[in-house]
Amino acid sequence: MNKDRITGDLVTDAEEIASLTDRPEAMDVDQLLEEYDKETGSLRKLSGIIGRVAAFIAIAMSLFHLYTAGFGTLLASRQRSLHIIFAFVLGLLFYPRSPKARKDRPEIIDFFLIAVTVVVFGYLFAFPEMIALKAGSVSRIDLILGITAIFLTLIVTRRVVGIALPIVAVVFLLYAYLGPHMPGLLAHRGFSINRIVSHMFLGLEGILGIPLGVSATFVFMFILFGAVLDKTGVGKFFIDIAFAATGFFRSGPAMTAVLASGLMGSISGSSVANTVTTGAFTIPLMKKTGYKPYFAGAVEATASTGGQIMPPVMGAAAFIMAEFTGVSYGQIIISASIPALLYYFAVGVMVHLEASKLGIQGIPRDELPKVSKILKREGYLLLPLFSIIYFLIAGYTPTKAAFYAIILSMVIAVIVGLIRKDNSFGIKEFFSAMETGAKGAIGVACACACAGMIVGVVTLTGLGLRIAELIVTLAGGNLLLTLLFTMVASIILGMGLPTTAKYIVLATMAVPALIKLDVNLIAAHLFILYFGVVADITPPVALAAYAGAGIAGASPMTTGFQAVKLALAAFIVPYLFAIDPSLILVESVNGGVINFLPFWQAIPIILSAILGIICLAAAVEGYLIDYTKFYERIPLGIAALLLLKPGLITDAIGLATLLAVYFLQKYRQKRTVG
Repeated sequence: MNKDRITGDLVTDAEEIASLTDRPEAMDVDQLLEEYDKETGSLRKLSGIIGRVAAFIAIAMSLFHLYTAGFGTLLASRQRSLHIIFAFVLGLLFYPRSPKARKDRPEIIDFFLIAVTVVVFGYLFAFPEMIALKAGSVSRIDLILGITAIFLTLIVTRRVVGIALPIVAVVFLLYAYLGPHMPGLLAHRGFSINRIVSHMFLGLEGILGIPLGVSATFVFMFILFGAVLDKTGVGKFFIDIAFAATGFFRSGPAMTAVLASGLMGSISGSSVANTVTTGAFTIPLMKKTGYKPYFAGAVEATASTGGQIMPPVMGAAAFIMAEFTGVSYGQIIISASIPALLYYFAVGVMVHLEASKLGIQGIPRDELPKVSKILKREGYLLLPLFSIIYFLIAGYTPTKAAFYAIILSMVIAVIVGLIRKDNSFGIKEFFSAMETGAKGAIGVACACACAGMIVGVVTLTGLGLRIAELIVTLAGGNLLLTLLFTMVASIILGMGLPTTAKYIVLATMAVPALIKLDVNLIAAHLFILYFGVVADITPPVALAAYAGAGIAGASPMTTGFQAVKLALAAFIVPYLFAIDPSLILVESVNGGVINFLPFWQAIPIILSAILGIICLAAAVEGYLIDYTKFYERIPLGIAALLLLKPGLITDAIGLATLLAVYFLQKYRQKRTVG
């Protein structure tokens, strides 16, 4: 993201808002990102000739992907190998080998590894036909280059996204080799070094597998789209519009954080970066209006984390999900929309009840910027977002949709700049967007390359089916227990891996277990994605919550537990659509064939879920329209579970309980006043 734009004058009517926030001007967003966000915070600050060369390579990477998106991609092996060359070269230039290494320029080892990258993956780019004719046979050169490629992938991924993913990849590679020595269901015949290298390096099922293929096409274009939008000012616009639209609510600034983070997260796809950039404005404002620091940090972290399950980008996982499931990207984001909106509704209800409990008042309307004024001045910034939705609905591929939306956003920005004569988007901003987009894609590309090896081992050994059988056996064939085990595995993996990587690993290992128990295909994939995402706010490793705590000056652990409390609905909604997929507008019939349902068929379960979320929030917060007594909180908690479970009888009992508590509190209020 363009952090200068976000952390400067965050609202258009800056004079109106300046007195409302005590945000310290010295707050260093870069420092916070470096501390909490491995993918974006550890970049070297390159200057001089090296800086110009690195910027040139980044711009070249973006222009290459922009060209192939508009005029046709290369042969798969060439598209992916060139993509990985760009990503690894930039990764080695911008990410130091350790925290103690130089941060101002690359070292000799970096240049050596860059040369190795070009040779190893340049071989795949230059000779795809010759490699295809080998039909799996491995020469001595292939073996040397293949082993080098595996080590290179592990090395660069460790630098860019951390040590956890490479460790998992090494464990899987060892499993492929040591199969005969594995216990029970995990045992297999084992594979030679030659066979493993051939599968991981020469084919399209290892490093250059589906994950990297998606990164080299769909994902990169949407990251570039987000970078271009940011340069046109959409980040500031989202905060402006959210503040103007929600600032007058009782929960005012907290609701602003929820809405702004949801809007921003829907295109950024990074929990931590979203928390830091949006939170630099919203968290101090929440504190000033009466929220406790840990609560303010938790609200921002929870809302920002939800951006990874909010269409259209969904942390890049939606694109890979489309490839794994064979379901169109457009259908994936339609299915994901209702649960994502329920997530934000739940967070909004929680912050509203907290504000009511504390007696917090919103900001008077006359002190807020006008929504109509902002839309009149900057509403054009929404056109690219509407256009990408139109292109997707019209049947364009995600790559084409992103390509046309990028072109449209730049054209609109240039035209508006000419009309206003402010040169807000020119050649400098164009190249800056290209550079930012490429840098933003480094982490995803490296994670996909490394995760590709994990997927490769799974396809080579059949491990996915073995794990599925093991999970089902441990759960005794019980669906709820299987979902519970899968949830725990998803959260644990999510604590150490970036969103894209954790989704890929879980999709190959946990999803088959759910499908074996007749969970809908799309529901199973969304289930693991949701729990992988909420790991960002689940202690002990809750990076988004820790980032929010860093801005709020609060206890990281307390902030993390408060974030879990706010996101409690996110721990329940996935069970709903796993059991009844009508919530995601699909149904499975005829042995797994997916039918897509019209929206109206989901209305009853949506209304039931909304009422259930209100009951859950009231039980957890201890407030509905008044403080809830212990004898009210327990029935409200039971009512929440009844309403969240589909069924006419359970819904009726749940609704009756909610109304009973409501009127009881109403009566208590009147008696107190009287």
